[in-house]
Amino acid sequence: MGLVSDAKKAVALVRKAVRSRSAVKDVRRTLASRPQHPRFHYRVAVYFADGAVNMYQMRQWYKPLAELSKIWPVVVLSRAATGAQALLAEDSPPVAFVPTVRDLERFIARQDIRVVLYVNQNTRNFQMFRYGRRWHVFINHGESDKMYMTTNQYKAYDYALIAGDAARERLSRVLWDYDIERRTIAIGRPQADHYSGTLPYTPDERTVVLYAPTWEGDRPSAHYGSVITHGEALASALLATGRHRLIYRPHPRSGVVDPEYGAANRRIVAAIAAANAADPSARHVYDDGPDLGWQLSAADVAIVDISAMVYDRLAADRPLMITRPADPAAAIDTHGYLSACEWLDASAAPSIVAETERVLADPDAVERLEQWVRHYFGDASPGAATERFHGAVRHLMEEWDLWYARSVEEADDDEPDPDEAELDDAVEG
Repeated sequence: MGLVSDAKKAVALVRKAVRSRSAVKDVRRTLASRPQHPRFHYRVAVYFADGAVNMYQMRQWYKPLAELSKIWPVVVLSRAATGAQALLAEDSPPVAFVPTVRDLERFIARQDIRVVLYVNQNTRNFQMFRYGRRWHVFINHGESDKMYMTTNQYKAYDYALIAGDAARERLSRVLWDYDIERRTIAIGRPQADHYSGTLPYTPDERTVVLYAPTWEGDRPSAHYGSVITHGEALASALLATGRHRLIYRPHPRSGVVDPEYGAANRRIVAAIAAANAADPSARHVYDDGPDLGWQLSAADVAIVDISAMVYDRLAADRPLMITRPADPAAAIDTHGYLSACEWLDASAAPSIVAETERVLADPDAVERLEQWVRHYFGDASPGAATERFHGAVRHLMEEWDLWYARSVEEADDDEPDPDEAELDDAVEG
């Protein structure tokens, strides 16, 4: 068995290498056909070291970054070929493909990047931290009460842009000697100002239910995925009524660790196809597209796992239920919204129709929801979060000016580093 396993791993590594080489060629060919990046043009960079599998972490920022770039030009520093390939094929900000540290150094030396944004905790972020005289800012790829949101890695960044009061309370409970007031800036959820996508059906009298589970997780404390424990049962019940429309949006990593989880995911997709074939007017949706927004606003009720999707839906201020993890080892932070949410136990999944009707008819649940929206995101009115996002970057730019002026005064007699000399000339010019 060991030899078979080793052989499979070797084949997988070879396939990965082939895909990577092909992606590198494609990326270089695409970039060669486009205009070169203007020198000393970009002020903000988004550092993305991941491949295509984690593109969901970038996609949600496309539109907020497009708005930001109208004030401060934005570029994505892409380290992985498959990630760069996906970025170039989509509506992303301009992309610089910098697979090696040397590539990264060359690009940085020819730009005036003052703020670097990070959407995840990739270990290669550390390679970018070596560059001083610019702010390194964690913006994350969503808001949630998962343990990921309180990692001590927050301390590696100069600042973190967070959603609101709930995030501050969460960090203050876990991180020691971390100056939350100075190093965090609350901006709400700017993505909610830019819901994207087109409704793939014509609305009718059906109750629309969004089921958006996360992946299975790579360790017991992160076993939040519900596809096996809840998903098949609730999907079967909703598809059978003739009164509901199911929007199924599984996590793109579903089945990466556990093949059985992936198999259950495929069975739900097949059940949706069968239900639509039996009744074309049902128009149930299997959603694996890049756009996120129309699902959150269209669904009458959302069913989600403990993940960023809880808070994406919370920002939409619409009814939702959260699946309770079946694994007792799964870490649940009950200090925030999860202390007052509408839980869905695995045993109740077959009765999902009655559960959704209960939530929709409960005025107390609606009132609680609105209170938690304010606690997590502050002012959630249209445009408010975008204004705070722009204000946060403006503050960082002003702080950069102050620190840069101070460093110039203190280093008048020092020889500048070669990669900073051109930047000094560009700033002064």
